[in-house]
Amino acid sequence: MIGIVAPTAAGRGFAGRLATAWPDEVRVHSRLEDAWAASDVVVCFLATGATVRLIAPLLADKHTDPGVVCVDEAGRFAIALTGGHDGGANDAAHRIAAVLGAEPVVTTATDSTGLPPLDGFGADLGFRLADAAPVARVTRAMLDGAGATVVSDATWPVPALPAGADPVRLVVSDRVDARGDLLYRPPSLVVGVGASRGVTADAVAAVVDAALAAGGLDRASVRALATADVKADEAGILELAKDRGWPVLTFPAEELAVEDVPTPSEVVRAAVGTPSVAEAAALRAARDAGRDAALVVAKRVTPTATAAVARLVPRGRLTITGIGPGAEDLRTPRATAALRRASVVVGLDQYVDQVRHLLSPGTRIVASVLGEEAKRAREAVELATEGHAVALIGSGDAGLYAMASPALELAGADVDVDAVPGVTAALAASALLGAPLGHDHAYVSLSDLHTPWPVIVDRLRAVASADLVACLYNPRSKARTAQFAEALAILGGHRPPETPVGVVRDASREGQRVHLTTLAALTADPSIVNMRSVVLVGSSRSRLVAGRMVTPREYTWLS
Repeated sequence: MIGIVAPTAAGRGFAGRLATAWPDEVRVHSRLEDAWAASDVVVCFLATGATVRLIAPLLADKHTDPGVVCVDEAGRFAIALTGGHDGGANDAAHRIAAVLGAEPVVTTATDSTGLPPLDGFGADLGFRLADAAPVARVTRAMLDGAGATVVSDATWPVPALPAGADPVRLVVSDRVDARGDLLYRPPSLVVGVGASRGVTADAVAAVVDAALAAGGLDRASVRALATADVKADEAGILELAKDRGWPVLTFPAEELAVEDVPTPSEVVRAAVGTPSVAEAAALRAARDAGRDAALVVAKRVTPTATAAVARLVPRGRLTITGIGPGAEDLRTPRATAALRRASVVVGLDQYVDQVRHLLSPGTRIVASVLGEEAKRAREAVELATEGHAVALIGSGDAGLYAMASPALELAGADVDVDAVPGVTAALAASALLGAPLGHDHAYVSLSDLHTPWPVIVDRLRAVASADLVACLYNPRSKARTAQFAEALAILGGHRPPETPVGVVRDASREGQRVHLTTLAALTADPSIVNMRSVVLVGSSRSRLVAGRMVTPREYTWLS
């Protein structure tokens, strides 16, 4: 919850904009004390000096205090004042700045240097810091160049970390005896439970704790309790889960019955329809949460309850990221965040060079040359399948003539996939030309490297006969000119010679060139077109208006 304190008229205006953007998150308070008590983040539309004096008596513990963001009277800056990481002020400052058109001001050392905050390392994966006391010392060592290394029971998709001669050790483990400069508990364990009807919470707790102790496992890494659905209303199980903050996952007996377990029981099968509850439920729930699972503690039995523990194999992350047409301000904030979060970036060498300055220290780069799309897709999926956080980049939008399609043909359910959309070359070109895409249009790539030319010809004929605006990608190269000439001839057979055509080379990049011509003129001299061009051929209704290419929407109220 975001609590807002806005004593001035200007502040109340900005507060209203935030409330409109996030109606379920924002509450406006008349008193700072009320906002402090009820909010995760407090936003003060006040000067920083005034805010410091007001919050000073309220500050108690940076791990529990709300984050505080100040916004100036003109709405130019959103300043993360306190609680940058634990309180969420840094993230809030960026979000607020995006809504208000302000500039976020974040001064925490790790953010300023591109390092992940160690008190929140892996938080988006569910990691819990076992002891926060060493954070300041370890962070200082990293800032002084020590570097860091992750020592883990499994490969988790963690952010990149810088290398160093004497790195600090960040240990990610569910084992009680694990030690490191900083120790993180991952959500890697599922405890399966079975119980007699009317079992008490104490009895369930006893067998659960005994199972964890037998495996030398820490309770903080338990992500859930799992059981058969016939036990979904068992009060003792539900009470323990609520007390420890664990969700309860339940499964039908027929689904548990197919799990391969070490200690099946025909007595249990006769009672509930599956030869195993605790072991089978633990395995099933852990496998659902990861890409595989293994039983690490076999069934422990007491007179009224049973428990077993399974450990999941974490899934990696594949973030397919469109980096836009080239200009910095046409790359989306989400794409920038995805690049900074990745531990591995895979892409065409020239695209990697465009975003290299955004990458976090220690990011592994896997670059390849033009024509190796299949190799890039395969490498990205393999690395993500191994458990890494991989960003596979493509120009424009990665789903349009880029890397999303070949990668998703290979990626299985054992990889988490996210797609970050980007501004396409056609959209960038359209904005430069006017409004050529104002009505129905089609994208066609003229490259016959992977698609037979007769297939492309059939598609061009369909676009031409349907009178659609044609966005031509990969139109013409030094060695491949006949295809472009044939494409223009096909389109010219269905629309007049004076049809406007826009040619944009290197849209939004250095060397950008914008040409407005006609179908007849371009057919006569296509030399302005190369592989870095996007060609937009108008429909029969497209026209030039004040030197701009426009395809009318043909609203009836405009006639």
